[in-house]
Amino acid sequence: MANQSLHWGFVVIVFLAVLSLQASASTDAPDVIALQDLYKALNNPPQLKKWRLDGGDPCGESWTGVSCAGPSVIHLKLQGLNLSGYLGTQLHFLHGLKHLDVSSNYIVGEIPYALPPNATHINLAYNYLSQSVPLSLPSVELLRHLNLSRNSLSGPVGNVFTGLQNLKEIDLSYNNFTGDLPSSFGSLTNLTKLFLQNNQFTGSVVYLATLPLTDLNIQTNHFSGVIPTQFQLIPNLWIDGNQFHLGENYPAWNYPLDNGSFGQNFNGPPATESSAMENYPKVNGHKKKRLGPGGIVCVVGAVALVVTCAAIFIAMLIKRSRHSCSVRTTTRVASEVNPQLLPPRSPSLLHIPPISNHRIEKNSARKSFSKYKAPVGAKIYTVTELQLATNNFGEENLLGEGSLGSVYRAEFPNGQIFVVKNINMVSLSFQEEEQFLDVIWTASRLRHPNIVTLIGYCVEHEQHLLVYEYIRDLSLHDVLHSDGYKPLSWNIRLNIALGVARALEFLHSTFSPPVAHGNVKASNVLLDKELMPRLCDTGLAILRPLTSNSVKMKASEIAIGDTGYIAPEHGEPVTDNTKSDIYAFGVLLLELLTGRRPFDGSRPREEQSLVKWASSRMHDNEGLLQMVDPSIKRTLTSKTLSRFADVVLLCIQADKFFRPPMSEIVSSLTSVLQKFTAAKSGAMEGAEVDPFERSFRSTYTRFITSPTPSYISV
Repeated sequence: MANQSLHWGFVVIVFLAVLSLQASASTDAPDVIALQDLYKALNNPPQLKKWRLDGGDPCGESWTGVSCAGPSVIHLKLQGLNLSGYLGTQLHFLHGLKHLDVSSNYIVGEIPYALPPNATHINLAYNYLSQSVPLSLPSVELLRHLNLSRNSLSGPVGNVFTGLQNLKEIDLSYNNFTGDLPSSFGSLTNLTKLFLQNNQFTGSVVYLATLPLTDLNIQTNHFSGVIPTQFQLIPNLWIDGNQFHLGENYPAWNYPLDNGSFGQNFNGPPATESSAMENYPKVNGHKKKRLGPGGIVCVVGAVALVVTCAAIFIAMLIKRSRHSCSVRTTTRVASEVNPQLLPPRSPSLLHIPPISNHRIEKNSARKSFSKYKAPVGAKIYTVTELQLATNNFGEENLLGEGSLGSVYRAEFPNGQIFVVKNINMVSLSFQEEEQFLDVIWTASRLRHPNIVTLIGYCVEHEQHLLVYEYIRDLSLHDVLHSDGYKPLSWNIRLNIALGVARALEFLHSTFSPPVAHGNVKASNVLLDKELMPRLCDTGLAILRPLTSNSVKMKASEIAIGDTGYIAPEHGEPVTDNTKSDIYAFGVLLLELLTGRRPFDGSRPREEQSLVKWASSRMHDNEGLLQMVDPSIKRTLTSKTLSRFADVVLLCIQADKFFRPPMSEIVSSLTSVLQKFTAAKSGAMEGAEVDPFERSFRSTYTRFITSPTPSYISV
């Protein structure tokens, strides 16, 4: 009997051990939900190995960047992976997360309102995040290290540091923060390192006077008032570039206000896991020591040696470029190509049928661009690579012809599918080539969930080829004006409008000077599988004057159909085309509301121009209702319609100076969508619910396959 009891006891122990192992191999369900949401928000990047949207076990399957303790995700380190998109809305589900690091990527949008509640280290530096610090930050009570530097954050910081007694290091440098420092800074009794340099802060720094700081950098702001005498106790201090009041014999301590050095933002990798956050970018070392006479002699000698070596190196480069000019046109490509990988073709390796014959000039060595800054995050492709990926630019890979040239589907050996846009140029001067690379450099920085991402480019052998991410062959123009698709619901149309508006706000507000799209229209709004709008051809309109005559003729034909998008000021000399973008966006809103083309020559003369026809009907409810696309008329409330019409009228103002900035338009459309969502249930004004209505992120199942390829932006 005793043996039998021991036997069953052993079985129970084994059974419990198996259950324990299974439990340890699975990830908490909220953590899985949060990571799946993040993966989706980051546009399902292939560099996140093993990540997926349908279930999965992040801890058991060792997802890239994920570290766990038992079933809980405790570290999420995705720095420097060229990730784009945004941070999603579910990070607060990661209750066990301690370290969050997504620095050095291309992430856009706002910092999520709700952050991991138990995080101790948060590093979002070197991205394109906008807006300001979320007001929910005080809920992250255990936070010790916060780095938001090198983003596009703006506005007042607000009292977001209340109760964060554990904070030791904060880096808000190189943003666009404005206003006075919040009083909650004064409550950070354990703060030792604070970096606020290169912002637009104003007012006093008195709240920092009693903090136990060892490093403080407030350079290049607009701080004023007196310099607290307590600052003389801070070992590493940088305060120049402000507007402090400096009376006679003040400050009493000898601080060198002409000090131009920069402090080090969080000194490199930590010595232990509990020390400062890993991989903070190094700006410089600690404060400089004075050099003695011997040191000065050494420095002067070293500088002379470096200058001499640089001169010799440049001379060798010039000699090499002169020598290679005569031979590179016949040997360079041949040396790069493995003949076994290429399909049989004519001996003229450089002849690519859909692309114009290469014009290799005798003085082509002058087009080396050796001093040009490489585009951020854009890969440089060779013609050979793109030949192989597009089957030698074959007709079967041609997606369409646009106002800048042809577009091809490209499948690379690793299975990735991209789109190659051939911008057919005339023979360009050196200055024009640099202008082209300027455009590419700007385009490589346009990382936003609603903008098609530039992957790389090729300028080899006078070809001008751009490689973009592949979005399915479906544009907003196709869906609105083709019989091959069921009508879009009003909810989806509002979401599409808001997505395009956010993309334009990003272009107009993030960069200085602002970036204008230059060709906003329905055929340049691509819809992915979840009907998320993606603007293509962003910032490329400036290249039109450099294209060949055949491309210009094609562009002229296309422009006839785009007449309705052209702003009244077209043709006037302007330095900022963002106002024209806003007008075209207003026309796009009308297109979504009415289902009509911006210009339709088949209609009666008084109805051909959509703006002119609609403008006389937008000031009363009856006229508005008559304009609405019949397929969505029953699902609209009069209040929703009126609010939407107000936004349209502001955008299509004849005087460009009366058109509001895109930030206001985004705010107005967000309000329209929120109030329509509340009314959609039928509780307000008897609105009917669209029987085909589904979530904006799943409605693509309603659509019939595109009758013709339509990827190309025109």
